[in-house]
Amino acid sequence: MLESYVTPILMSYVNRYIKNLKPSDLQLSLWGGDVVLSKLELKLDVLEQELKLPFTFLSGHIHELRIHVPWTKLGSESVVITINTMECILKLKDGVQDDHESCGSSSTSRSNTESAKSPVKPRKIQQTAPTDPDLPPGYVQSLIRRVVNNVNIVVNNLILKYVEDDIVLSVNITCAECYTVDEFWDRAFMDISATELVLRKVINFSDCTVCLDKRNASGKIEFYQDPLLYKCSFRTRLHFTYDSLNSKMPAVIKIHTMVDSLKLSLTDQQLPMFIRILQLGIALYYGEIGNSREEIEATPGHTKDTVVHMPGSEEELAGVQYPAQEMMYPMQDDDQQGWVSWAWSFVPAIVSYGNEMEGEDGYTGSEDGSVTQGHQSQQSKDPIISIGFYCTKATVTFKLTEMQAESSYYSPQKVKSREVIRWEQEGTTIEVLMKGEPFFDCQVGFVGNQAICLKGIMGIKDFEENTNRADSEACFFMCGESLSNKGNAYLTNSLFDYRSPENNGIRAEFILDSCSHKETYTEIAGMQRFGALYMDYLYTMECTSGKVPVNQQDFPATKADENGSIQEMSIKRLVVGPINLQLDSSSVHRIMKMVACSFDHEYEAYSCSRLVQQEECKTLPTPEEVASLEEYIPTRLTCVTLLKCSITLTMAEFNLLGQLLPVIMGQKHATGTLNTASFQPIRPLPAIKIMAEKINFEHSVPMYAEQLVETVSSLSQPSDNLLHHCYAHCYFKMFGFQAGLTYLDNKGTYYPPVPVIPAISTALYGKLLRLPEYWAKRTLVPVNEYIFELPNLTIQATRAQTLLLQVICQSWSYGSNTSGSSGLSEALLTEVFSGVKSKNALPTLEGSIQNVELKFCSTSLVKCVSGTLGSIKICAKAPGEGGKEKIIPLVQGPSDTKDLHRSKWLKESRKPESLLGPDLIAFTVQVPEQMDYCHSSGAVLLASIQGVALNVDPVLYTWLLYQPQRKSDRQLQQPLGSAPLAMPLSRKKEDEVSIGSTPLAKQASNQPSEYASSPVKTKTITESRPLSVPAKMLQTSRDSSKTPEERMKEIIRVVWNAVKRLTLQVVWTKMTQVNQNVVRNVFIQ
Repeated sequence: MLESYVTPILMSYVNRYIKNLKPSDLQLSLWGGDVVLSKLELKLDVLEQELKLPFTFLSGHIHELRIHVPWTKLGSESVVITINTMECILKLKDGVQDDHESCGSSSTSRSNTESAKSPVKPRKIQQTAPTDPDLPPGYVQSLIRRVVNNVNIVVNNLILKYVEDDIVLSVNITCAECYTVDEFWDRAFMDISATELVLRKVINFSDCTVCLDKRNASGKIEFYQDPLLYKCSFRTRLHFTYDSLNSKMPAVIKIHTMVDSLKLSLTDQQLPMFIRILQLGIALYYGEIGNSREEIEATPGHTKDTVVHMPGSEEELAGVQYPAQEMMYPMQDDDQQGWVSWAWSFVPAIVSYGNEMEGEDGYTGSEDGSVTQGHQSQQSKDPIISIGFYCTKATVTFKLTEMQAESSYYSPQKVKSREVIRWEQEGTTIEVLMKGEPFFDCQVGFVGNQAICLKGIMGIKDFEENTNRADSEACFFMCGESLSNKGNAYLTNSLFDYRSPENNGIRAEFILDSCSHKETYTEIAGMQRFGALYMDYLYTMECTSGKVPVNQQDFPATKADENGSIQEMSIKRLVVGPINLQLDSSSVHRIMKMVACSFDHEYEAYSCSRLVQQEECKTLPTPEEVASLEEYIPTRLTCVTLLKCSITLTMAEFNLLGQLLPVIMGQKHATGTLNTASFQPIRPLPAIKIMAEKINFEHSVPMYAEQLVETVSSLSQPSDNLLHHCYAHCYFKMFGFQAGLTYLDNKGTYYPPVPVIPAISTALYGKLLRLPEYWAKRTLVPVNEYIFELPNLTIQATRAQTLLLQVICQSWSYGSNTSGSSGLSEALLTEVFSGVKSKNALPTLEGSIQNVELKFCSTSLVKCVSGTLGSIKICAKAPGEGGKEKIIPLVQGPSDTKDLHRSKWLKESRKPESLLGPDLIAFTVQVPEQMDYCHSSGAVLLASIQGVALNVDPVLYTWLLYQPQRKSDRQLQQPLGSAPLAMPLSRKKEDEVSIGSTPLAKQASNQPSEYASSPVKTKTITESRPLSVPAKMLQTSRDSSKTPEERMKEIIRVVWNAVKRLTLQVVWTKMTQVNQNVVRNVFIQ
């Protein structure tokens, strides 16, 4: 009879997880075709032991369990298991204290049933049911496999709750149904065949709601927040590929989930709780919390036996057992593995349908209670697991809440929320690929992102209907492309892609080698698929011997065995593609408000730095261990790349940062009252625009820093390679950085930027010693070291541009509750943006420094700073005759100034002695770390400064005394010019722009001048000729009686007279001292 084979399998699962069941009643009901069980309690201890979750179950209930078995159509209809209202409550494990003590008295606590406590004498598994000659064993095994593969599971009203501190996270799913499908993903009754070793299933989730609330000290929730996720439906496709019909575990497992629309909501009270949950996940992943080492070692490694009652008499069935799936959870010697080991150990239990179908001689029980496999069972291999999450469009809305009282006095207060910011995202992909513990890869990609401001913030109604602002101004962040341009590229090779191998009857191939993975999944390929963001996290663990494949059943994760050493590697790569960020008053205040809300909590960190307890007698490493470290040291590498960044910082239209910054800086309650004045947009609105072609950041840190530093610090003379890996290394590189001024007009568009800083590149390197406590006695080992390099920096600006920059910066000053419009005028904006191309353009100062290098190093005793400056140039660009511009050098160094005090310095021709001349400035400063050490060593200052040539020109005075003028005054301005002087045609460019020469006439340009950008590290190149005196430069107004030249001459005359008086005073003082000495000597004689 089929009941004799199917009934024990169904009863085994029910009896394994549900307590206080009567097998006789369950058996009779099951033979009737339908079973209805009410008010069931789960065996929480069994769930914890098998799942090995880092959480503990506080309660677990099933309101109703229905099992429908179509005995007459068992080969063509599915067995339906329906669960109505299942509720479980979890919390984080304490780690030290056993949770049985706190929850043992509860009626919903873990069950300590007699069957779990009393050992049952094992014996060889036998099939006690009568055999039917018409049902051969192969047919029975095939039928059972078909039944198990087509079980239909329906869960109505699934409730999961997680509690921690004052956090209550609840997940409520109205309906979840799992069933078998065909190759077109339609519901069907399918089985594995020899021609197609594939099994497909679908899980549909309907109306999933996630809530995050805060409870008080008594455990009650006073005010319910808006749900994080409300009634979201999604579907999951499962694809299992087997190697053969007798395989107990699939060779390839694909679990992909698709969501069409995902709408998340976060309030200011939920934000710190949400960040807390994210920190919990990160801490669990890195093993900072969770199962302790003692718990893992105490867990028995052999297979657990589960008692299953078979049909028949009690004497016959007393010892019949069905072994449960063994959890592969290797003991780790380091806590870094953490949750990954648990996640992998759980995989065999959820994908296999048990070993009950092994057969009569498949498993045998020994006297010590262990279960051993027969000769037919081979050691299972790790399956390839692919997990994917795909979302077409997702939105995250941030809300601010406020208490609102009802009209009635006795009515309770309610929480009213107001939307202030929304994050929109298109084409989201999260893919995980793993094979055992040695290989793990996670890829995340976004097609397009944007952030939008909503309604008002902090009493300022900046996006209301009467503000007359363009819709484009609400969007302050954009990244990537639209989904219509990329199509369905984010679904590539997923189960929802009709072009994927699984949907075309082809077995998929996976890249499980680190070298091939990095060659295939490059940053360029990731950005071509997505466009906004691409992240790839790769962890591999390889054996160097090459004889035995890496498998977690062969050796632990962090130790070397007889087969060879293990090499671990962790690489995180993040690429973000074209970014456009607009920081105005609306967006900045919203971002700062979110940051302030995230700090409004009193949660303790999950992991804190442990105090290093150094042993007095350290065990020195052996030469073999040192040689192994020299060969390979595992590290974690993080690479972040930003492409085509554009950041626009506008002038503050309103400034309430004085209310937010104190909260962020640690003051819980800000002082002062909010300025809720009506908002009036400023148009045109000036702004600073910063652009960069590419920004790279790399961070490298040893994977097991504590063990490495402890070993290397015990060596008397560690090598440079070992010392190098004891540091955390940071590299920062920026290419094509430039900045300019722009403004926002009434239509919501920005004016093309006026350059202030042309394109430059720079680099920064730093290294920090890990665990410096181990190196306290080694004073020569650097603790921190930084190197900064800047090949060239040019800044060019008119006086009007600097005044506009000053207005923008003052508008954002801390504590200012007003905007910067008070210092803004129409004349200033006209001179900045229209005066560049006008005939009466203002003079521009241009400064350039080259070959800047700074170094900082600190040890336990001293701090040292050294640096060099190759050259410096400052010139003025002023319009000349014929619409051309001239260049007037003002400062130049290094310059040969040995004969500057002689008249021949202006007559001789000074040519460079060498192209490799000394730097302009070179210095070194060393100060002691502690003041006590200062008395014995003191501080050191070494400096070398080459000659610098200055030219005081009237154009500098004109640039400094600029003030914004009225339009009628600007019409009276005359073009800048100078007296024409003859110039030989054979003169070189270097001679034409040197100090004391006639200004070089050039076309007007916003790029750095040839003079400022030319490398100069040697003596100044000039010809022997007298200094030129520029002619009349600028006539400011009709009423002005003095020209700039006359004013400059007057200033020089005043300064010269002061110098002469100072010189005479010094000479008179010296003569008085000499006379006094003479009188004193005469008196003594």
